[in-house]
Amino acid sequence: MSFRAARRAVTLGCALALCIMRYWAIRVRGRLSLERRALWLQDACRLVLGSLGVRYTVEGEPPGRGIVVSNHLSYLDVAILSAAMPCFFVAKAEIRGWPFFGKAARTGGTLFIDRSSLASAEKVAALISSRLDLAVPVLFFPEGTSTDGSSVLRFHARLFEPAVKSGAPVTAAALRYIQADGAPERDLCWYGDESFLSHLWKVLGTAGFTAEIRFGESRVYRHRRVAAEATRSEIVILRNARRLVSPSA
Repeated sequence: MSFRAARRAVTLGCALALCIMRYWAIRVRGRLSLERRALWLQDACRLVLGSLGVRYTVEGEPPGRGIVVSNHLSYLDVAILSAAMPCFFVAKAEIRGWPFFGKAARTGGTLFIDRSSLASAEKVAALISSRLDLAVPVLFFPEGTSTDGSSVLRFHARLFEPAVKSGAPVTAAALRYIQADGAPERDLCWYGDESFLSHLWKVLGTAGFTAEIRFGESRVYRHRRVAAEATRSEIVILRNARRLVSPSA
């Protein structure tokens, strides 16, 4: 396990360096639009997943606009969902300061939120509203934290408000991890007090895993609480559906 982890750590470092080089190769041609930044992040995340030995499958149609909401298992969700479709994330403010990953998130157009601050939530909601006309959806995790995957927590409704006010579509996305060696999903989830580095080292040492992404139908909601409850219920159903068999990447 330690040899595999060390080997993948080197591969991950090379992938991150290549991501940086590709970014500056694009950046020298001029400023990047928000849409182009999302596409850069998608390309970077595909490289990172390859270096980690992670594959993913997609069922349903990834939306091209509006809001997407997903259950939350770990920081890996961001790379997995971004690899499946270009999107803008809403992430907790702490990620802004993470080495490389914070810079990548900022470059990709991520919106950062302090979940303990009402003013921060209102500011992010306004920024979401300003992006709903773009051809790239905004994705957030309404549980507000990552879990061990045993259940889907109650969804916070506040960030659904921009879609409700504008009539933008909301799409549920269900995420599941399937380990190659049959180990439980929770072994890959990042929750509780485990540090980022110890969890990453554990991921690097796994035999590999496949992330299953299932998209529901895009719907328009008139009330944010209804949107939160309906998408949570849909994600629970999608996570309990049959497993996929063909990896997309």
